[in-house]
Amino acid sequence: MPAHSPHLRLSDSGTLVERHWNELAAKRRSYTLLSVAILLMATFGSLWFANETNAGKFFDRLPYFFDFLGDMAPRDAMEPVRALFDLPSPYDDGSFKYNYPEGRLYLTDAIYIPEYFHKMLETINIAILSTLFGFAFGFPLCFLAARNLTPNSWIRVPVRRVMEILRAFPEVVIAGFFLAILSIGAIPAIIAVSIHTVGALGKLFFEVVENADMKPDEGLTAVGGNWIERVWFGTVPQVMPNFLSYVLLRLEINVRASTIIGAVGGGGIGELLRLSIGQNHPAKTIAIVFLLLVTIIAVDQFSAWLRRRLVGDRAFELTA
Repeated sequence: MPAHSPHLRLSDSGTLVERHWNELAAKRRSYTLLSVAILLMATFGSLWFANETNAGKFFDRLPYFFDFLGDMAPRDAMEPVRALFDLPSPYDDGSFKYNYPEGRLYLTDAIYIPEYFHKMLETINIAILSTLFGFAFGFPLCFLAARNLTPNSWIRVPVRRVMEILRAFPEVVIAGFFLAILSIGAIPAIIAVSIHTVGALGKLFFEVVENADMKPDEGLTAVGGNWIERVWFGTVPQVMPNFLSYVLLRLEINVRASTIIGAVGGGGIGELLRLSIGQNHPAKTIAIVFLLLVTIIAVDQFSAWLRRRLVGDRAFELTA
């Protein structure tokens, strides 16, 4: 009789297996429905809370959601280009809305850097410095936090707790604290992003270290190598490609974080974006958003290229 025949009779053990599978499938469906119900309840509860706490009434304002896009339409298609490159506007009426040339950073009498490019470079500089500081401090801490290299809990546990504290607060919260102490500017932004980066990279690093092959470490221990030699020659060569990959990923994140911090007084392009939106300057807003988009894509592509150069193309090939 063919195996696909509807009259095929299962053995007692086969019937038991089929019944058990049906029970598991039914239980899985019930758990799925319960999870969906809980998710919907949480979603509607969050929307209700947003509506009750929002000063302008969340649901009442939803029909006007796209009005902002209409308000941000420039007077002509070339106006964002003029704002991006600090070119004079034919609509200049002496107000801040069209004062594009006033933001130029002159290198010579004839050569200048457009304001938004200069501020974007400042944001990238904040991100790069913060990433370097985060790597410089997260690199040594991760080996002290790894269980396989530091079995002493009196050292390992406090180091982990310190890294948890460093990454516990968002960069913008840390920046607000240092802005209150050091005033506005790029320095508080660098400190804030660096602190969070140390905690974030330290965690990622020590998880990579704990998954490293310990045979080189055992060999170095057998020939009398000290702890630093075991780490440097036995573990670092294994984990460095992953470390560099995480550093490049963190650089991309820090570019976005630096932009957000700039909006609260941390310098860079974020501050100009906040002002252009708040003052209803359409051309400036579109120019900054476009520059941000291009910059983030460029950083992402550069990171991917550099990661391939450092790790090698074979690491990205799919195995059969």
